[in-house]
Amino acid sequence: MIKIDTAKIAEKFTQHGGAFDRGSADSYYHRPIDPHYYPMGTYNGDRVECLPGTAEYEAYMMGYEYNEAHGDKKDWG
Repeated sequence: MIKIDTAKIAEKFTQHGGAFDRGSADSYYHRPIDPHYYPMGTYNGDRVECLPGTAEYEAYMMGYEYNEAHGDKKDWG
């Protein structure tokens, strides 16, 4: 099992387009889990798929799970 430094995840992946940001956005917009991020900002540059066991994957899942736990969902009504 990989030891994840959550402080480094927060610092590196919470920026716009980062893995945590993309996970929370997917949850917010009722999208399925699809671990990815954009190193140059959301929809800028190439989309990067997150591989299980990487810090990027963990950051994405943390973002998704954080938003799911807090119930912040887009109201399409």
